Amino acid sequence: MLLTAPIAVAVAAAYVAGDAAGIPAAAEEVTAAAVTSSDSVSRGRYMVVIGGCNDCHTSGYLFSNGDVPEAAWLTGDTMGFRGPWGTTYATNLRLLIQDLGEDEWVAMARNLVARPPMPWFNLRQMQEQDLRDIYRYVRHLGGAGKPAPAAVDPDEEPTTAYILMQPQPPVGRGR
Repeated sequence: MLLTAPIAVAVAAAYVAGDAAGIPAAAEEVTAAAVTSSDSVSRGRYMVVIGGCNDCHTSGYLFSNGDVPEAAWLTGDTMGFRGPWGTTYATNLRLLIQDLGEDEWVAMARNLVARPPMPWFNLRQMQEQDLRDIYRYVRHLGGAGKPAPAAVDPDEEPTTAYILMQPQPPVGRGR
């Protein structure tokens, strides 16, 4: 919610005058609106970059040394990650977050348990403000792209390209 100056002044005046109950909640909205400024969006972008989110959640990012237009960031990928757990795909975060409220995103991130290679344990360790900044950045990007393919069970063959994520024995070394 974006508050215009006249509304913000009215809220502040009502609060100072000790007007009706519920004014503190409105004052909190003013604070929340200020937090959604470009600083929060910029911080969210920074967290996405240093957190490596694009490595999996942006098609082609990892293999192009990050040379993907920002307009294509976080739209998921059809490249799978195959291991003993089956084949998983990076979620289109832009579509996911468009359907979640900010508090819902924070709760989801705090309780997430996912199959590899998603480092869900790192996400769960982030400070709440970092999660909120990521949310605001992704919302700022807007919805785009298509949903990622559904995960494939270990006993099924994926129909997309995938990266094999299983340790391999050394080649040419006798044991």
